[in-house]
Amino acid sequence: MGKCIGVLTAGGDSPGLNAAIRAIGKSALNAYNMQVIGFRDGFRGLMENRTVHLEGEILSGILTLGGTILGTSRDKPHKMPVGSKVQDMTEVMIDNYHRHNLEALICIGGGGTQKNAYRLFQAGVNVLTLPKTIDNDVAMTDVTFGFDTALSIATDAIDRLHSTAHSHHRIIVVEIMGHNTGWLGLGAGLASGADVILIPEIPYDVGQVAEAIRRRRHRGKNFSIVAVSEGALSREDARELAELKDKRQAARDEKKQKKVSAALAAFQANHASNTLRLSSQLESLTGLESRVTILGHLQRGGTPTAADRILATRLGTACAAAVVEQRFGRMVAVKGESTELVDLAEVVGKRKLVPLDHPWIKAALQTGACLGNNVLVG
Repeated sequence: MGKCIGVLTAGGDSPGLNAAIRAIGKSALNAYNMQVIGFRDGFRGLMENRTVHLEGEILSGILTLGGTILGTSRDKPHKMPVGSKVQDMTEVMIDNYHRHNLEALICIGGGGTQKNAYRLFQAGVNVLTLPKTIDNDVAMTDVTFGFDTALSIATDAIDRLHSTAHSHHRIIVVEIMGHNTGWLGLGAGLASGADVILIPEIPYDVGQVAEAIRRRRHRGKNFSIVAVSEGALSREDARELAELKDKRQAARDEKKQKKVSAALAAFQANHASNTLRLSSQLESLTGLESRVTILGHLQRGGTPTAADRILATRLGTACAAAVVEQRFGRMVAVKGESTELVDLAEVVGKRKLVPLDHPWIKAALQTGACLGNNVLVG
């Protein structure tokens, strides 16, 4: 048997992870005669040296499974909770990497995983990454696997809510995941024909949203579907958040930094209930009953779509080839129907936002959806 590579999955779970693990394992074994070991529970498993050999029966039958057979965690190499302390465990991870005589370590995850993998690369580990997240917000790739499945689940959920909204003449406010980007909310809202679509990239005016719903009512439409991304902000909240971030940037001493950080944490905690407040505001402004549905982690589970299985398989096989080519310190990105290797330095610290001139935004506007702020998108 030839060289050995390691694989881990980190961050939130996502449909298609097992398809990617299977693709890496099978292509490494069959095409390149390499061994593959998996580290359990993300970077923590690498630190604790908890492994499983990825071959034969373990790789069989996992293509259609949601989640990850390796388990995952959000632990960071340089800030790892160990006992009652948070410690930098990078050197321990490097020791375990060398203990297994690994040719490379493949880290599968979203933006945080790309950043943590890059730290290990800078410390001397031969790293390659794959872009995974339902949020579709990893920079330098057209799409991430997991997004298509989550988009389909969110769209189906909104489809089902149309009938109850129509029957009861209600506003149904549906909160969709996506962290601080609007790909998932915009895509699901567009695909399901939502009447209002609110995303983080376009701070909304609740008055404009209410007016759009009142206009529908005057046309005889006694219900409305509001698709709102979890990170969507009102114009007032967006202004407050920007001011807090500016203050944090300007803070020079530790006392001021802690004060601003505490204010930011309080803002984020308060924002967690933003969808409920929005629902209450719309009910008051329109005179229509309003109900909230928060899809939450429902969007991250279940069987991956065919598109995500194919995408994860393409990325996984390309990653195994990159190991053979010794092209480390890179993410395997999607570019059209092809893949390409992008330097991790170009990926980390960036987030792929929805551009205001994106075709999805134009299509939503032209089909009559309200995006909450005519000044930005009119």
